[in-house]
Amino acid sequence: MSLSYTVRTYGCQMNVHDSERMAGLLESAGYTRSATDDGADVVVFNTCAVRENADNRLYGNLSHLAPVKRDRPGMQIAVGGCLAQKDRAEIVRRAPWVDVVFGTHNVHALPVLLERARHNAEAQVEIAESLEVFPSTLPARRESTYAGWVSISVGCNNTCTFCIVPALRGTEKDRRPGDVLAEVRSLAADGVLEVTLLGQNVNAYGVEFGDRGAFASLLRACGSIDGLERVRFTSPHPRDFTSDVIAAMAETPNVCPQLHMPLQSGSDGMLRAMRRSYRSSRYLSIIDEVRASLPDAAITTDIIVGFPGETEEDFQATLDVVAQARFASAFTFQYSKRPGTPAADLPDQLPKAVVQERYMRLVALQEEISWAANRALEGRGVEVLVAAGEGKKDSATQRLSGRARDGRLVHFTPGETHVRPGDVVEAEVTYGAPHHLVSDSPLLSHRRTRAGDASEAGVRRGTGLGLPGFGAPAPVTGGCGETS
Repeated sequence: MSLSYTVRTYGCQMNVHDSERMAGLLESAGYTRSATDDGADVVVFNTCAVRENADNRLYGNLSHLAPVKRDRPGMQIAVGGCLAQKDRAEIVRRAPWVDVVFGTHNVHALPVLLERARHNAEAQVEIAESLEVFPSTLPARRESTYAGWVSISVGCNNTCTFCIVPALRGTEKDRRPGDVLAEVRSLAADGVLEVTLLGQNVNAYGVEFGDRGAFASLLRACGSIDGLERVRFTSPHPRDFTSDVIAAMAETPNVCPQLHMPLQSGSDGMLRAMRRSYRSSRYLSIIDEVRASLPDAAITTDIIVGFPGETEEDFQATLDVVAQARFASAFTFQYSKRPGTPAADLPDQLPKAVVQERYMRLVALQEEISWAANRALEGRGVEVLVAAGEGKKDSATQRLSGRARDGRLVHFTPGETHVRPGDVVEAEVTYGAPHHLVSDSPLLSHRRTRAGDASEAGVRRGTGLGLPGFGAPAPVTGGCGETS
């Protein structure tokens, strides 16, 4: 009988992508996916190190598994991802019941390390210092039939003072465009309708092989792939955002009118302290240029509140930029000190009460802006790619959910129509809430798709989107989106 596994993922889109590869590797090695997390023979934690609570969350979960493992001889626990890259053997010291620790650069070694730990009856800690195998060349077990991640690069060349990710993911490594497009074509041939191009800084794509226009060219090339209806990307860095990318977005019909571009702060002084190589005026000029070409684009962002030394004037500058930018949504974070980052040693760390009060003011302003934008869509028809699991209350409300082309979450009433995840519907917005749209009118149209057929048949080929949320921002969770 084969051993079963489960992978628990924390953090950013890159971790979601890596978890698909971990699952694919395990299934290629003969493991089967466990029907329940608690019943798995192998539990893999794919960790994040961006936020302070990531450490507490991991070690808390490991503690809960200690008695389970004592009662189940042969069960194995593996820890990978950014926190594993950072803490290394410290994980086994603090949780000696862990069997395997592996880093961000050697995901491919997971099955071998599990077997070695089983054979040697001792923990295996293996952390590569640089990327050994590009994750996208590994087998994957994708979680949905209609949408998929495609990694175009890994690592980051930026030196933001608050971010530990470059130290854990390494410098940027770019995939060749032909390899990226081959994977996109393969997904589209399988019926996947939507692809998200993924990188720590997608705008810098091509620098490694000497083509600064490579990302715009990649977007345009995606426009000629049969069956591919939606293309998204995350995350761009304002420093590297160029007009050719905006033109490619506007002129390529399947590139969605959505942009997630981290701001982090509206204060030029804070941007300097964060070592962000742009200023608020440059950021706003990019937004103006995007909206001139894509008037209906939904623009989302990341913002850090309470960075060391932030004054009330600095925070007001952030509020001013938010008011001017009119973001559709924002991930807002309270600054979290991370050992190993330059910002952790900066003076003038702010009291928690001050940070919390500013955070609440920012959330209130952004919610007001988001709600006004969503109310303005009432009465309009929106195209929705139906998803599985997006609407937490769908069973109670008799609705289904999915994403509009601009990334907004839409809850709609299917009525008597048999709609499957992966199908495409057009729905009239009857109510714009602060964090989503609602349609309780009869559907304007319904298109059955191959992705819907596969979803109904239980076939798994794609992966969930994990798009920047249009919901209430979380103060203590986050991922690599903070690094851009």
